[in-house]
Amino acid sequence: MAMSMGGGGGDDDDALPMADMNVTPLVDVMLVLLIVFMVAAPMMTVGVPVNLPRTAAARAASTNPPVVLTVAPGGKIFIRQEEVSEAALTERLVALHQQDPEAPVHVRGDRAVPYGDVLRVMGRVSRAGITKVSLIAEGDAAAPAVQAR
Repeated sequence: MAMSMGGGGGDDDDALPMADMNVTPLVDVMLVLLIVFMVAAPMMTVGVPVNLPRTAAARAASTNPPVVLTVAPGGKIFIRQEEVSEAALTERLVALHQQDPEAPVHVRGDRAVPYGDVLRVMGRVSRAGITKVSLIAEGDAAAPAVQAR
């Protein structure tokens, strides 16, 4: 805490403490927190790592948070980050659809997974009564930007 000590050769009785707050430590802490969140935010994406195909299509806008269904190499299927057997997939999707009928389903299929396997999973999604289904792909950096209308 800083203290004002009076200028001239006057009495020491007139010396009053400064009433200003030193905000430098607060700014330092806020900058460190900002950097931590900037570094950590990209790591908080959907958890199952897959090698997505690239596309030049525009991003789809959605108001409801989607249910992310991942088809990983080796035939593994995940709802969000939880592994689900293919036999139990339809009933799990029916239960999720009953909780929120407007929630879209986004299917993430690894590049190495055969196209037929991804289509088989999408067939189970449609059997569960879900009509809002989208495929997720990485944006192609070399493709020109497409304007959504």
